[in-house]
Amino acid sequence: MKLDLQFVRSQFPAFSEPSLKGWAFFENAGGSYPCVQVINRLTDFYMKNKVQVNYPYPASMLAGRLMEASYKRMADYLNAEPSEIHFGPSTSQNVYVLAHAMLPMWKEGDEIIVSCQDHEANAGAWRRLADRGIKIIEWHVHPETGLLSLDELDGLFSDRTKMVAFPHCSNVIGHVNPVRVISQRAHDHGALSVVDGVGYAPHGFPDVKELAADIYLFSLYKTFGPHLGLMYVDKELILKMENQSHFFKEGITRSMLTPAGPDHAQIAAASGILDYFDAVYQHHFNEEATPAKRNIAINKLFQEHEKELLERLLEFLRSRDDIQIVGPDHAEDREPIVSIIPKNKNIKKVYASLTDQKLMLGMGNFYAHRPLIDMNIPRDPGVLRISFLHYTTMDEINQLIQGLKVALN
Repeated sequence: MKLDLQFVRSQFPAFSEPSLKGWAFFENAGGSYPCVQVINRLTDFYMKNKVQVNYPYPASMLAGRLMEASYKRMADYLNAEPSEIHFGPSTSQNVYVLAHAMLPMWKEGDEIIVSCQDHEANAGAWRRLADRGIKIIEWHVHPETGLLSLDELDGLFSDRTKMVAFPHCSNVIGHVNPVRVISQRAHDHGALSVVDGVGYAPHGFPDVKELAADIYLFSLYKTFGPHLGLMYVDKELILKMENQSHFFKEGITRSMLTPAGPDHAQIAAASGILDYFDAVYQHHFNEEATPAKRNIAINKLFQEHEKELLERLLEFLRSRDDIQIVGPDHAEDREPIVSIIPKNKNIKKVYASLTDQKLMLGMGNFYAHRPLIDMNIPRDPGVLRISFLHYTTMDEINQLIQGLKVALN
């Protein structure tokens, strides 16, 4: 079975928006288009339920139920429990809160391993713990491939290692790391596994139990939803953390990692992502299944479609001797996040030409300073980033290839 792209694109208002007609969107790693289900839920909440929640009148009670549904439905899709799902303003802020909540678990001189392949969201707050007595152990990427070495990781552990922080998929290199293997190695040394899933989750929600991560984070505005960060935190682990909310929230796990009040409307609207996933599943499959199994089925559809497009793009890029591909040049074990550097032409002029041809790409370092430093790539101007999702068409890939030919020649 192949993904019905016409059906998929009908679920995203952006593809029928006149002002976007003719434009091909290749900066999805910075934020995806929202699906209509999320837009409708958010609009509906603001119109009907924008009140304090869980008071004994209809609008308030419904607001509370809508929020509660998002916790439960997200948990069901991720194969977690509702108490293990937490919403915050962004992944960067979620990691900042986590760092403060986890610091009291450790002693001065304890060590945490932080990869240099991360977006700064899952790097900066951990590294700042060095000012509080925690020793930061750097897990560098290979200077040519940009990949992380498991053999090197093994040499970084000590009897004082408390945590390993790394990405499921880098937002500039695109390679998919073996999360379960890394998590298990961390656990073998009595350490925690903290995974930045921001680059990976847009291509398929993970089964967090299968990954064996203690904490998994990603951004809902990159997975067709509202501007929120979601984090899965193991239910046993959170009980060891220091409460970051009001003193009277101590022991209420849903509140302990939310210093400010939750965004009621956006949390309620997050269910729209699952409405969309359910619609895709029902359109393609004529059988009942649990949310976790629906997730597996639609992930397969999404990833097979994306891989077909990615192979077409990489085939073209490999054929050019005037382009440097950052990271792997093959589609195996990578997501469609492809960074390139023109060898013979000014990168800013190439970018301007692509924009003139109605191609929406990214240019810069994308807060991935550390992998670029390790690979000796100037952070200014950085790289050209091409990122796409399952709603991208082969025609758009061909438009991109033609635009690159014009811009590079």
